[in-house]
Amino acid sequence: MDFRNIPPVKEQIMKCVRCGKCRSVCPVFAEIRNETAAPRGHVFMVQMLRDGVVEPNNEIYERLANCLMCETCSINCPSGIDIHELNAAARSYIYENNPSLGKELIFDTLWTKPGLLKTSTKLMWGAQKTGLQPLARRTGLTRLLPGDLGKAEQILSSVPARSARSQLKNKYKAQGEKKYTVGYFLGCGTDLLNPGVALATVDVLTRNGCEVIIPPETKCCGLPHIANGKLETARLLAIHNIKIFNMYDFDYIITDCASCSSALSRKNMEFLLGGLKIEDEAKLFADKVMDLTKFLIEIIDIKIPENGYNEKIKVTYHDPCHLANAQGIKSEPRELLKRIPGVTLIEMSDANRCCGGSGTYVLTHYDLSMKILDKKMDSIMETGAEKIATCCPSCIMQLKHGTKRHNYKSEVVHPIELISQAYNKPILKK
Repeated sequence: MDFRNIPPVKEQIMKCVRCGKCRSVCPVFAEIRNETAAPRGHVFMVQMLRDGVVEPNNEIYERLANCLMCETCSINCPSGIDIHELNAAARSYIYENNPSLGKELIFDTLWTKPGLLKTSTKLMWGAQKTGLQPLARRTGLTRLLPGDLGKAEQILSSVPARSARSQLKNKYKAQGEKKYTVGYFLGCGTDLLNPGVALATVDVLTRNGCEVIIPPETKCCGLPHIANGKLETARLLAIHNIKIFNMYDFDYIITDCASCSSALSRKNMEFLLGGLKIEDEAKLFADKVMDLTKFLIEIIDIKIPENGYNEKIKVTYHDPCHLANAQGIKSEPRELLKRIPGVTLIEMSDANRCCGGSGTYVLTHYDLSMKILDKKMDSIMETGAEKIATCCPSCIMQLKHGTKRHNYKSEVVHPIELISQAYNKPILKK
């Protein structure tokens, strides 16, 4: 698809009146204080790219890549500009003119093949268990990694031994009366880095009248590809997943990952696939997609057993950007936490501020990511919470790193894990 004809590029750029509202809410600009890092600066840069004023080279890419894609600017823009979509389209356009073997291997080979991705995770686990990862840090070998990876690899300090898929069947019957048949979109982050979340998700859904089917052919949602200039690969992944899930007669398609539900949303499907032959199939698919927390509150109206936790626990909640900003889902996760007997929800002062992880951003901009994380941790620690709840694997990983970085003794969890535990029975086993 021609960069200049992508709807945000073609229709929205001229809406920008340079008011500066986006600067006041941008986490990156708050740290850098440079107009080139401000969202309106990015809009101007995309306009110059479109008009041929600047060349699509790596220098321009790096300026545009200094953005979390958190969508805070987009939801606060008085002119209604989807700034994150402009940025993604421009990154893709520049990448097409400056392809990289490294990105091809990561995003076209590794991240499109679940088997290879699983193998790479097992290698990371093996490096941790055999002591190779700590040894590489002590000897300085990690400093040889490209970009910020030498610093950022430390956030992957607790890779689990087994993926969720290796512990789950493809189909689970509803416990008791069947109310819904749901497709579970099991994302990469949950599957490989947070398998306990997947086990808890299936556990709670089946307890509440859902037959759960996990299509084995599911691939990545494509959000990492969108953020890294690989729009065409993201389109191919979307088309693959649409065809797989549309083969079933699902009432709903549920995911516990904020990034996945954002990537699978109707709005993002329109951005990726608008105008293509598959557009109608994409809408049929996207209209069934629902975030887990919204499903449990709005559709199931979940009632959690009164026995809950034996002792009261204080929990604070962090809003993932792809849930709160991209989908407007803020109240449902909080309502879930409030419904768990024994849980006291304590709001942090800036729950809706990005934690700085943003998927691959922490891997490419580690130092800046840590500055944003440190501010988030300050507000978390002020609550004194014993547990930090959030609904995104990237946020979970980032916040776990934050608790270690600040020596704060608090467990980072997904709300669904607390709910599953509140049933006072073992989490689902294969």
